[in-house]
Amino acid sequence: MTVYVFVCVMIAAVAGLIFGYDIGVSGGVTAMDDFLKDFFPAVWERKKHVHENNYCKYDNQFLQLFTSSLYLAALVASFLASASCSKLGRKPTMQLASIFFLLGVGLTAGAVNLIMLIFGRILLGFGVGFGNQAVPLFLSEIAPAQLRGGLNIVFQLMVTIGILIANIVNYFTATVHPYGWRIALGGAGIPAIILLFGSLIICETPTSLIERNKNEEGKKALRKIRGVEDINDEYESIVHACDIASQVKDPYRKLLKPASRPPFIIGMLLQLFQQFTGINAIMFYAPVLFQTVGFGSDAALLSAVVTGSINVLSTFVGIYLVDRTGRRFLLLQSSVHMLVCQLIIGIILAKDLGTTGTLGKPQAITVVIFVCVYVMGFAWSWGPLGWLIPSETFPLETRSAGFAVAVSCNMFFTFVIAQAFLSMLCGMRSGIFFFFSAWIIVMGLFAMFFVPETKGVAIDDMRESVWKPHWFWKRYMLAEDDHHDVEKRTD
Repeated sequence: MTVYVFVCVMIAAVAGLIFGYDIGVSGGVTAMDDFLKDFFPAVWERKKHVHENNYCKYDNQFLQLFTSSLYLAALVASFLASASCSKLGRKPTMQLASIFFLLGVGLTAGAVNLIMLIFGRILLGFGVGFGNQAVPLFLSEIAPAQLRGGLNIVFQLMVTIGILIANIVNYFTATVHPYGWRIALGGAGIPAIILLFGSLIICETPTSLIERNKNEEGKKALRKIRGVEDINDEYESIVHACDIASQVKDPYRKLLKPASRPPFIIGMLLQLFQQFTGINAIMFYAPVLFQTVGFGSDAALLSAVVTGSINVLSTFVGIYLVDRTGRRFLLLQSSVHMLVCQLIIGIILAKDLGTTGTLGKPQAITVVIFVCVYVMGFAWSWGPLGWLIPSETFPLETRSAGFAVAVSCNMFFTFVIAQAFLSMLCGMRSGIFFFFSAWIIVMGLFAMFFVPETKGVAIDDMRESVWKPHWFWKRYMLAEDDHHDVEKRTD
């Protein structure tokens, strides 16, 4: 671990901070009266009504589109970002992300109508798509194998810090009338500028350089990030992986071959499960949720700052444990942990929160506590590992394409939850927490039987060390080997 690698990791991970800020700021801004008056007057009228419905007061498809349009744009952008990562490299893709972020911030903070606001969110979505594609790949490729998990989770740590900063900004700008929401949305410009100029001092990954036939530059970059002269073994390993990758003309078609299915299936399902833990439902609309259980508007944002702080601190736990206990332990432990929390929250709301009125003080405090405990479990497991595992398990020939599919799946399921959550809350009421509980049971069983341990395995050695020994996935490796044998005999 060199100082230069640490600097590269911190600069690249700023893209995660912008992503987290965009997640956090949208929930707070949509609770601000000045913002609702300007863009969503029907929601504002319903919100200030004396007998508002606790579960339905924010149910508006256009309001949800403000949040979710970012994720739909990121879904599309991730495939463009995959091509950019392969053809231009990881570093230029991050620079493109920062430019999209800056354009999006300018439009949303300066919006005078709904179209301008939504278009700005779409540009932010392109920034998220490009950043979330390039950064986890960048981190996995420059990290030493024994530290790869912890360094990759720095991206998720920055996401949680971004959410926390957004919640603090929301809290203070909520009282700045009438343009507090503009300050909150414009805040994302600061980390975007840091990423744009910071990315000028980081190097391209050796893998990306060698993949694009810049072998000498790749060797030089490898010496720089490892801090030693003797890098021949790692260099030869990367060259071998690049030689195999160069034979693959269509990486997306290669993803459908038997040997690519294990990381492909796990990568997609981890994105589904990450969103269907219910975390974004809680983090997007934490202010709304706390208002629903009886806190006032400012108290709701303050409570969201508390959950954001816990999110950050718990991610440090994940960084410490991931390369010690391994990935599977964290996934399994947190599945039980989050299931208990969701069930308790659901039971309290079903029993004590009617369509109108508020929870009693003891019940409201209990809900807040279990939301915080729930966030802890997510922050050291399904949150960071949903990004880490897909970024480290694909072979080089399908790494960028496979991770693009994983990112686009993440954005698609995030879009579904963002667009549907408030309507689901209105229709299902407290039942929504039992809905997510059922998903947590499914994902826990999936992790137990189908997710192999990748702790300490070199990124280009996954096939031999992880997939071939696995009780279920080895059949796909054997099928691929048999296919190659048949082809050789035919030749």
